[in-house]
Amino acid sequence: MVVPSQPWHARSPESIWVDLKTDAQGLSAAEAARRLQQIGANLLPQAPSPHLVPALLRQLQSPLIAVLLIAAVLSLAAGDTKDASFIAAVLLLNSAVGGLQEWKAERRSHALRRLLRVKALVCRDGETLDRDAQELVPGDAVWLESGQVVPADLRLLRTTNLELDESQLTGESLPVHKHARVQLAASTPVAERCTMAHAGSTVLRGRGVGTVVATGPSTEVGQVARDLQRISSGRPPLLVRMDRFSRNIGVLVAASALLVGWLAMVRGGLSWVEAVLFAVALAVSAIPEGLPVAMTVALAVASHRMAQRQVIVRRLAAVEGLGSCTLIATDKTGTLTRNQLRVQAVQWGPGEALRLEDNVRPDRLKPLARVAALCNEADYHCRDGRWIGRGDPTDLALLEFAHGLGLSRQSALLLEPECNAIPFEPEHRFAASYHRGADGRVQVAVKGAPERLVPMCQPGCQWALPAAAAMAEQGLRVLALAEGELTTELPLQAPPPEPSQLRFLGLLGLRDPLREGVKQAIESAQRAGIRVWMITGDHPNTAAAIARELGLLQESSEVVTGLDLEQASERQWQRITASRCVYARVEPHQKLMLVQAAQARGDFVAVTGDGVNDAPALRAAQIGIAMGRSGTDVAREAADLVLADDGFGSIVAGIEEGRIAYANVRKVIALLVSCGAAEIVLIALAIGFALPLPLLPVQLLWLNLVTNGIQDVALAFEPQEGQVLKQRPRPPQEPIFDRLLAERTLLSALVMGMLGFALYAVMLQRGLPVGQARNVLLLQMVLFEGVQVANCRLEQQSIFSSGPWHSPWVLASSICALLLHLGAMHWSTAAELIGAGPVPGPIWLLLGGTSALLLLAVELQKRLLRIRP
Repeated sequence: MVVPSQPWHARSPESIWVDLKTDAQGLSAAEAARRLQQIGANLLPQAPSPHLVPALLRQLQSPLIAVLLIAAVLSLAAGDTKDASFIAAVLLLNSAVGGLQEWKAERRSHALRRLLRVKALVCRDGETLDRDAQELVPGDAVWLESGQVVPADLRLLRTTNLELDESQLTGESLPVHKHARVQLAASTPVAERCTMAHAGSTVLRGRGVGTVVATGPSTEVGQVARDLQRISSGRPPLLVRMDRFSRNIGVLVAASALLVGWLAMVRGGLSWVEAVLFAVALAVSAIPEGLPVAMTVALAVASHRMAQRQVIVRRLAAVEGLGSCTLIATDKTGTLTRNQLRVQAVQWGPGEALRLEDNVRPDRLKPLARVAALCNEADYHCRDGRWIGRGDPTDLALLEFAHGLGLSRQSALLLEPECNAIPFEPEHRFAASYHRGADGRVQVAVKGAPERLVPMCQPGCQWALPAAAAMAEQGLRVLALAEGELTTELPLQAPPPEPSQLRFLGLLGLRDPLREGVKQAIESAQRAGIRVWMITGDHPNTAAAIARELGLLQESSEVVTGLDLEQASERQWQRITASRCVYARVEPHQKLMLVQAAQARGDFVAVTGDGVNDAPALRAAQIGIAMGRSGTDVAREAADLVLADDGFGSIVAGIEEGRIAYANVRKVIALLVSCGAAEIVLIALAIGFALPLPLLPVQLLWLNLVTNGIQDVALAFEPQEGQVLKQRPRPPQEPIFDRLLAERTLLSALVMGMLGFALYAVMLQRGLPVGQARNVLLLQMVLFEGVQVANCRLEQQSIFSSGPWHSPWVLASSICALLLHLGAMHWSTAAELIGAGPVPGPIWLLLGGTSALLLLAVELQKRLLRIRP
């Protein structure tokens, strides 16, 4: 049986029964089993569990890794298994470090999807049964009760005070009232389909019966999950920059190696086989093969630091990506706000109002607290030191308000037991509860819409209507409270009469409050040059009020609605996304389109969210950030980062760590490229002056993979230089190897290469054997590396601005690299392998002085950089 997608919300139940071949009593067990076999289980599309092998293989997809693989193959083809083994070891180490980190993060964040893994009350063969929601099929009749999760998309048949929480699907923070017998247009947006109960929603209060019209992938939730499989993830900026850098350096190194190899064959007397081997060794030395390992370590370090700041990293490249973002598009409900209604304002007379953060007058507010506690159906109690509530969010907010004034529902009912009630009905727009006091008289407590309660009260409360309108313009949900005494006998069985001649007590303004620290976090992001968008499915007035409180908005007219976006032309879209930052009543596909429009303008976009409605945009963004506590499994699966504490403030901490990681990757690149380029300069000068090769292939590999390989990883642990959050975001088009790095690299390479060549040439001129000259030059290059890693520690500042203890990892790595080379010089086996040996003391002094010249040159360049206009 194929069930085509239809506007079920706009059709009558009777017409739906005809199409689904069912009725109000649902299906027989046999028919349900047949449909289940034909349609499939009521499950969302599920992502496979994380595996270690794919995580390891993903680390080999970088172009830089491809260059190294080619070099390894050439070395192996030329018979140089030593070089090939070195490169293979580097590749394995990189894959192991990065793969294990990603796999562990995946396992931490991977959760089974439970949106549809719930129980359902379903009618089969005229009998109501408790069944696994996986077994539901279109045509089933399902009963809904308070506290249940809606198991499938239902066209409602009957409702009794039915209210649903649809915030995870639509972004609407307030409860949604449902009505079965309402005529809706086919174009009605999901957030306003009051005749439907969508899968994944929660029943807050009341009861209902509905016919299943869609299950699994065909539900609104399922369509979002299915769309995710078709949406390609945005690439983190570090990967984009590294791909560009890898291609450029691969071409440059290949050309340089071939040229130097050809010169070595023509002028150095090498055979073509020896020339090929030398060119490959030179290419391996010049290519920063330590970069993948160091970059992975830098991102892993930042990932660990982020975890300590409540940010779980699911993709390592997303660490730096968060630091590169130029725009954060955030959901409102549950992300900027707590997704928990609170009473924030009270007014009990003309000009008599207060915000609850002001000095509260308990005596004046206690009558309001009494009615809030009595006319209530929620439960609010303390368990293990924590206050826990269950029920309608509005009722919970009222109980919390009463509790703040020292009154609980339990204590109020002990004094005035409830003897009858009028439950809230959307068409009545009020609720009332009747209570018998100790003197036997019956009191009535009433709550409802101000325009409904004012006519029910004694004269003198007309001020409440304009006051309520003013509170509503501030984005508050306004509730009126009143009380009275029943003058007639209360009927025991029949419904009580509608209250009248009440005493009007006042107005309560409710709103979903901001999360703690979120305003400061947004201000920090803006100071860091990052734009912040708020995108919500909530009402425009509510969105405007929250945005004004956050400093995102000046005028309510600046709010853009989903209808505005739907009617906008392409040019208007460009103008809107360039100038507006608050979007309300937005559908999930419109949120995705907003993200794509920002990307088309050149922004690197980070999207935050916790609901199913956020998942497509999370997947499409360069960086997707999901909520760990309140977020749905669908949202977490689509994200790159997960906030363990759901705090928007953690994003700013993540931005800081991402920028530090990017700066450390740049430091590693500066070290590796400058040292590799110095070796090319050194060898090119030697060949140009017809001198013997200054370094053997194995010595080049020793420098690049061992002594330098220890120190470059240490740069990944560097703390931040300056205040990274006060810097503007890097332009998306800016290469990772920019002008500053190019100038620094060229200067360092020329100083190391030319000084090394001068030292080598003088030693040969004085009659020193070639082997001994190479040994001294090898030691000089090791010392150069130690000085250069100190130069790379700070990109702008002098190394004398902070002591060596400021970077203990760099200090320890430099000492280890030197001790390692000293050990190789004095250990006969290693000395014979790399052509090294002991060096006299006076030579050490000469080499130390020569190394200091490199430090002086870079310090002068930094000085010029600081005074350059």
